[in-house]
Amino acid sequence: MSNPLIGTFNTPFESTPFTHIKESHFLPALESAIAAAREEVNAITNNSASPTFNNTIAALDYSGEEVSRTAEIFFNLNSAETNDTIQKIARDFSPLLTEYGNDILLNEKLFARIKEVWENKDNENLDHEQFRLLEKTYKSFVRNGANLNDTEKEKLRTLNKELATLSLQYGEHVLAETHAFILVLDDENDLAGLPQFAVDAAAEEATQRNLDGKWVFTLDAPSYMPFMTYAKNRTLREKIAKAYGSRAFGKAENDNQEMVKAIVAKRKERANLLGYASHAHFVLEERMAETPKKVEAFLEELFTYARPAAEKDLEAVKQFAKETDGLEDFRQWDFSYYAEKLKKQKYSIDDELLKPYFKLENVINGVFQVANKLFGITFNERADIDKYHPDVITYEVLDKDGSHLALFYADFFPRKGKRNGAWMTSYRGQKRKDGKNIRPHISIVCNFTKPTAKTPSLLTFNEVTTLFHEFGHALHGILANTTYPSLSGTSVYWDFVELPSQILENWCYEKDALDLFAHHYETGEKIPEEYIARLKASATYNEGYATLRQLSFGMLDMAWHHQLNGPVNDVGAYEQDAIARTQLFEPIKTSNTSCAFSHIFQGGYSAGYYSYKWAEVLDADAFELFKEKGLFDGETASKFRVLLSSGGTEHPMELYKRFRGHEPDVKALLRRAGLI
Repeated sequence: MSNPLIGTFNTPFESTPFTHIKESHFLPALESAIAAAREEVNAITNNSASPTFNNTIAALDYSGEEVSRTAEIFFNLNSAETNDTIQKIARDFSPLLTEYGNDILLNEKLFARIKEVWENKDNENLDHEQFRLLEKTYKSFVRNGANLNDTEKEKLRTLNKELATLSLQYGEHVLAETHAFILVLDDENDLAGLPQFAVDAAAEEATQRNLDGKWVFTLDAPSYMPFMTYAKNRTLREKIAKAYGSRAFGKAENDNQEMVKAIVAKRKERANLLGYASHAHFVLEERMAETPKKVEAFLEELFTYARPAAEKDLEAVKQFAKETDGLEDFRQWDFSYYAEKLKKQKYSIDDELLKPYFKLENVINGVFQVANKLFGITFNERADIDKYHPDVITYEVLDKDGSHLALFYADFFPRKGKRNGAWMTSYRGQKRKDGKNIRPHISIVCNFTKPTAKTPSLLTFNEVTTLFHEFGHALHGILANTTYPSLSGTSVYWDFVELPSQILENWCYEKDALDLFAHHYETGEKIPEEYIARLKASATYNEGYATLRQLSFGMLDMAWHHQLNGPVNDVGAYEQDAIARTQLFEPIKTSNTSCAFSHIFQGGYSAGYYSYKWAEVLDADAFELFKEKGLFDGETASKFRVLLSSGGTEHPMELYKRFRGHEPDVKALLRRAGLI
């Protein structure tokens, strides 16, 4: 029987034939695709003609098409529709891909051809897109050690293996520590203040642990955050906060202090081996910010405004706690609880008030209308596009001239086998090949409240902004219009990729946009202007406090990955020194951020945590132009579409300046946050 993953898909728009794919097809399809890709790479490597951009750089970028396609389908299903079998296959699937990737990056003969094209680039008469691809290809080899001698290459391989193992162990320790603590309650009075959804979830957690009739709270965010925000019992808030803050710090079995020391030392050693002064220099070479100096100046500028604003925010919450409960000894574990109460008093707005205006189907229609008003594109539901689960909705996206632009998959509800959170991904990227513009297949995946027999799916405002956010990423893929696959869509610098998603969230606060879709699900009444005003006002509530907290993480990241000069003896003391200026409370001796800072020690944010605020500056500054010219101004939207469609074909700062007319202004974010 033939394998549906091999060869051309005989489906509408060559869409993925999900219902014909069995788990048993994946590994054979990958092995077949890798074998074919190796032949393509060998043909490039052994080409007797002199290396040129077309016969080496472009040819390499177009190679391995089926490898990419098979991997995209597999990993997307592993996130959105997984099972034990798929997870088991992943253990073999990932190493095969890693080995394939390494064989290309460590192919000395291939690199010799790439290097020759790089060194003769002035003779090639390349356009800006071709130059970017050449630079990206050459740098990816060099950054993986292609210019090192054999001894140095072996050292690099060893460091990479050690770092991979250390990061894995670090993450396992954090996970074990997160799961090790549970707060078991058997007195209903201890639940005072908690919303019903949090109580129900705690009861369900207790039942799963054979503790029927009790309530269990954990350190997982969906359990921990509501407890810290709403639980009236101060002693219990202190207990769970201290447990959260001490994860993997000073614990015999799962202590991460030595892991942190080893990871930062080996990252620095690897950077030095590759010719960089620090790990931050290595990372930032491939970021919009470019240098540690720029990142530190950026964080400092924000800090100047955030610290006094944060002190003001804290004082207001402290005063409120004193007035309402006579609380004199205000501590860290009191902030979220009293801040939430003060917010409700000040703005009289909460999810229960807003949810009736955010029926999921209306919000989907609303985001489509926003895209139509900005870019002239339309979304038509199609019943003939295969899907991986009945919940998925499939659309054909048409451009303003009616031509086919993309396929769009939307998957909104939680279920077993689907990971938490929300994300955008693709099943096929855009590129031009053999004179044809191959259009993309883009997907967003979310976990929103399912409809019941009595009520439709009604979104919280946070879920509304999440949908707009992921749809912004989707537009980056849908509108892609480049020649080479590795420069298309979201293939841009990490600190630039959030601009399209974050800017779209701004429309959720604007009356002209909300009037398109925020209608009461029973009466059809538009969301009252008073609610919109309250929403806008509450958006800047405690922004000083929140900004200072983010700056604390960014500064800690740079302290570990740039400012470190020698070995660290005491992880706790080093961290306190690094973030002392950002702290508003007396430090808790048993708490430590570094030992559970998975973003930078396990995830991909090392020397990059600043990019959260960086992207906010970009989106605040860019949206000011829409506010100035008009929310749906055609000329501004056209310029923004050029930025979106260009992908990674130019340096993002050049793309941004062409759209905006100047470099991003940090004060745009400060203005939006109400900090100036």
